[in-house]
Amino acid sequence: METTETIYLSKKGIKELKKAVTQLERDRHKTIVELHEQDKTDNHDERYARIEKLAQLDAIESELDEKRELLIHAKPYPKQSKLESLAVTIGSVVELIDKSGRKYVYTIVNSVEANPSDGRISFKSPLGQNLLGKSLKDTVNWGGGKTELRLINIS
Repeated sequence: METTETIYLSKKGIKELKKAVTQLERDRHKTIVELHEQDKTDNHDERYARIEKLAQLDAIESELDEKRELLIHAKPYPKQSKLESLAVTIGSVVELIDKSGRKYVYTIVNSVEANPSDGRISFKSPLGQNLLGKSLKDTVNWGGGKTELRLINIS
């Protein structure tokens, strides 16, 4: 994934990316050590296991390269001015409420760090697209228009 374009991530997203790179580096080192140990064997089953380990190492290195490239181009979202915080943008934390009073809190993020179960939704997702540009007290239809959510806070 070659890119020269800046990728904006939340501070949490950058931290998680750095953590993933560190873990992949550990996994890579461990796999290389295991491969060196397998070099000392000569039976058929162990050669097959070595081939599997090489494939695993290749996958780790590929993912590691991808995440390192992201990290090189990752920058934290710029701080919003008071005026900008009146409308939802990438990096905004929004609070929504449905008709039954249930509250939802989401952070609008780049697709790279989206994790809906953690409250981080992509600005490219249907809800993310509906929220961009909205301001306080605006309503957003969600779930094919079945659910109406009111925007009660933007930070």
